[in-house]
Amino acid sequence: MSSANRRSSRVRPLPLSGLLRLGRPSDIWFKPALSVVAGVAPPNLTLLALGRLDLAAYTMAGSLCALYAHNRPYSARAGILIRVVLAMVSGLAVSLVAASLTTNPVVLVTVGALLAAVHKALCDATRLGPPGNVIFTFVTSAALFVPQSLGQVPGHVALAAAAGAWSWIVGMAPGLLRPHGPERRATAHALSAAAAFAATGETAARAGAAAAVHTAWQSLLSTGARSAPRRALERLLVRAEVALAAPADTDSERLRAWARALRGTGPVPRPDDLGEAADELLGVELELDSPPRPLHHRLAPLAPLVLRTALGCALAGYVSLALGVGRPYWALVTAASIYQANVTLTWRRGIQRVVGNLVGVLLFAAVAPVAHLSQLALVLCGLAFNFGAEALISRNYWIGSVCVTPMALLITEFGHHQEPGALMTDRVVDTLIGALVGFAAAIAVTNRRAGDRIEDALAAVERTRERAARVLVADRPEPADLEGARRALAAAVVDLRAAVDAASGEWWQRALPEERVLRAEQDGHRTLAATVRRQGLHTSEGVRA
Repeated sequence: MSSANRRSSRVRPLPLSGLLRLGRPSDIWFKPALSVVAGVAPPNLTLLALGRLDLAAYTMAGSLCALYAHNRPYSARAGILIRVVLAMVSGLAVSLVAASLTTNPVVLVTVGALLAAVHKALCDATRLGPPGNVIFTFVTSAALFVPQSLGQVPGHVALAAAAGAWSWIVGMAPGLLRPHGPERRATAHALSAAAAFAATGETAARAGAAAAVHTAWQSLLSTGARSAPRRALERLLVRAEVALAAPADTDSERLRAWARALRGTGPVPRPDDLGEAADELLGVELELDSPPRPLHHRLAPLAPLVLRTALGCALAGYVSLALGVGRPYWALVTAASIYQANVTLTWRRGIQRVVGNLVGVLLFAAVAPVAHLSQLALVLCGLAFNFGAEALISRNYWIGSVCVTPMALLITEFGHHQEPGALMTDRVVDTLIGALVGFAAAIAVTNRRAGDRIEDALAAVERTRERAARVLVADRPEPADLEGARRALAAAVVDLRAAVDAASGEWWQRALPEERVLRAEQDGHRTLAATVRRQGLHTSEGVRA
């Protein structure tokens, strides 16, 4: 590559088109939408009946925990939701104690920025999933600016904990009716993605299908005991992996039919042509027993993103204070909300946040007269916007923000009525400050480690490919060894693509080793195909002649 090309590759253009295009809604858009209403409504209506709606700011902290873990199996969801509630209550306690000890806004903004960085680090390291760190930061930063005394803190924290316990019940209740629903959806998505690749053969479709299959395996690996329905789902995932290895010989319509059946309420389809050998081929017990990567290993690559969050949130809050805006935590939350895996995605999210908030302010202006008719109307409007935000946000972040903005504005009025014009002005100014200052911090804090992650991922692909090759040349390899080598290589290929996607979106980055990446992916997929053939899955898959 010439030096000119190297120079031109360092600064990547930021996209301007397609930022506001609406996509298809999530398959489970209604689940978080209904759950947040079920989590918020009983505490708010109870407080309304008691004449203490001013305490809703604390119960909302626990109620919003109902937004999390909807894509996780129920056996894993139980523990995840407990940790979410504990993290939310702990962050709220820190904020309330800080608010009771000082009213210095600079100190409070600094505390909020540090909490936002901690939230970003932990949510990304644990791959918590949507809505990620933003809800935690929204709750804790707002609590920093609520007048408080130390004696009030235990009672307010207890309210949040009680609402969090109710959210746990809301999140777990659907498991009584459809105990394997999340695993079925993940497997159905993997089958559909594999069918799309088998039908088109496109490289992008293969990468998406490999990621979907990997995600589905992770879902099944987090469920604990291998029940009969789960074993059937494992066999279906083997089918999706066979499609990745031999797309030309795969019956894509058969995969789609299985996916449709999984999305329904009937029994899990059972592809019996694998026979009892499937239990040997799958061999997932070894992975269930293997310990996860230590937390500090998962945190290390996130250091630039965490630093961006801390710096951007702090500066946004300070600028808001300097301009005399009444609610600097809105600027802080805006900055925290835009940080994504790289600068390009951060830019996209920033534009979407600004557009959504500006339209949301106009929507609040239209709804405010109705919401101000009574406290009951205020609560009901808030519930409607809670539902709308979660129902729409999977289509595009900006349209979900259209509902988030009036919801946040209405929450500030639970304690006492406020003048709408001042609220809207503060929201607009803080949104612009948070987006501009937050993006500037993303530009300032470069992520040189993104390129290092590619090198590490390339090494992992080569290492796992060599391991698979050694197993393949053995005269009679153990089924568990062959399956373990195949799964490790598949995961390494998925991680490589994720690392490349993250690095390619950095605005200031050295040239990517595109040829090495392409060669590693091709070699990896060829070896995966060889392992499938050696396992005998290809001939038993029931493909077209």
